[in-house]
Amino acid sequence: MKRGINLISLVIIVCATGCSPSQRSREETKSRPNLLIIMTDEHNFRTLGCYRDILPVEQAYVWGEGLEVKTPNIDFLAEEGVLFSRFYAVTPICTPSRAAFVSGLYPQKTGVEMNDIPLPDEVITFAEVLRKNGYATGYAGKWHLDGEGKPQWGPERKFGFSDNRYMFNRGHWKKFADTPDGPVVAAKDSAGNLSYDLNGADHTTFATDFLTDKAIEFIEQNRGSPFCYMLSYPDPHGPDTVRPPYDTLYTHMKFEPPRTSLKSDTDVPSWAGKKEEEVDQSQYFGMVKCIDDNIGRLIQTLRKNKLLENTIVIFTSDHGDLRGEHYRRNKGVPLEASAMVPFIIRTASLRQKGVRVDNPFNTVDFAPTILSFMGLGDKPEMDGTDFSELILNPENLIDVQDFTVIRSSPKNEKWIAAVSERYKLVLSENDPPWLLDLEMNPDETVNYIDEAPNKGVVSKLANQLKDYAEKHDDYYLRNSKMEKDMLKLCQY
Repeated sequence: MKRGINLISLVIIVCATGCSPSQRSREETKSRPNLLIIMTDEHNFRTLGCYRDILPVEQAYVWGEGLEVKTPNIDFLAEEGVLFSRFYAVTPICTPSRAAFVSGLYPQKTGVEMNDIPLPDEVITFAEVLRKNGYATGYAGKWHLDGEGKPQWGPERKFGFSDNRYMFNRGHWKKFADTPDGPVVAAKDSAGNLSYDLNGADHTTFATDFLTDKAIEFIEQNRGSPFCYMLSYPDPHGPDTVRPPYDTLYTHMKFEPPRTSLKSDTDVPSWAGKKEEEVDQSQYFGMVKCIDDNIGRLIQTLRKNKLLENTIVIFTSDHGDLRGEHYRRNKGVPLEASAMVPFIIRTASLRQKGVRVDNPFNTVDFAPTILSFMGLGDKPEMDGTDFSELILNPENLIDVQDFTVIRSSPKNEKWIAAVSERYKLVLSENDPPWLLDLEMNPDETVNYIDEAPNKGVVSKLANQLKDYAEKHDDYYLRNSKMEKDMLKLCQY
């Protein structure tokens, strides 16, 4: 870690000698930090001011110089917290990434490697650990871990999220409503089928606003006890539509195709080939702005209830969206805009505000880290790296993680990558190995694998992949072309 983190440990308030056990218990309960997790869906990190600020201009404004959406509330979390510049979806599609996030287990361990695969019953999530430790827990928004149900409100299997009335399994619905029988999708097409149409959604019924209201209700109802709430917005995933006035805020902008969309079609690996996908960036910007405004409402709710200083706030996403970069949209590939996601932690226990971390981590690392960070060491076995000690003791750089692994869904072309702060080594069943240098070529259009100065880099990353495969039994690197490439590169 070249730019350290400056956090102090969470402080547990203990009664002075003479307090009764019941008094001590009440004081300890009051001092335990709350946890609010805000997760977006398919979010390009370049749409956030705090991430643009750490990029060169040509990378910050890939759709045209100066074309941006202001995100002051998410930026506030970064200004007062810790921003991770190299945080990745372990598999950059919805279900595997979300499963890894809540469980701390690699996709090949849970079997949740593709979309719509249900999370196994035996998996113990971070929310279940918190629930068993006396936390009020809840969840609103997209879940995508209970199979093919759509929308499927309030799945029977709660995985530790006790209040999951406003959890729905699948879909990118735009309009919701409460009824005596529970929440419903409030938009239908001409045939009477549930629809993704806006159908007149407003500031009370539009999905982002509606789900924020439910999070606010939960916070206010549970402000007297420690709570954990996860708010999972279905936006800014497609369809690219948003309610007024956000639908017209950015239509005046003249968006340009990212320069990576103009790259040559020759010598391009299968995971970076052009898909000829057009995007409506004005509506995407509008969705991001609506999300940021609602996060402002959440921050104000915490502040009003005097909870902000005792609440850990996490902002992240399940995966990215290329939004026209490399002439593609959506996700599923190892390119930055697909696989890298925003990850921000804001907590009052900071020695220094506005800290940036460049160590690479992925969604598998979240669960073990947050549980340790909250003082809950008694947790199930997890695959992810617990980097809470690094956060709490930035001067201790022994054994600091300097790489992470991301991998494809087996439904698509198979690839696996070792990612460091600067490089990505990508192995694929359909292509020769690629070494991407994010410092020399942030557009990720050049293969540096055969350049002599990089031999040591390649060998190190290949050996790290080998160690990972052995430790976590990754069949991608067993009896495959990718394994052969890896073993060859280990000797570079």
